[in-house]
Amino acid sequence: MARQGREVVREEMQKDGRIRRWIYIKEVDRYLRVVFMQDGETVHNAFFDRNFKKEVGK
Repeated sequence: MARQGREVVREEMQKDGRIRRWIYIKEVDRYLRVVFMQDGETVHNAFFDRNFKKEVGK
């Protein structure tokens, strides 16, 4: 998933088994939240997360 200019900065497992990943998109200076199905490859949803703040030291 990570490409040049894109960095996965956080990953969480939801209770339903879906996987959330926040990816920094350098070109727009924003964080994209991508929700994957349980297989870790199929994208369920993706949107810019206006409230995401990268945790310092992580």
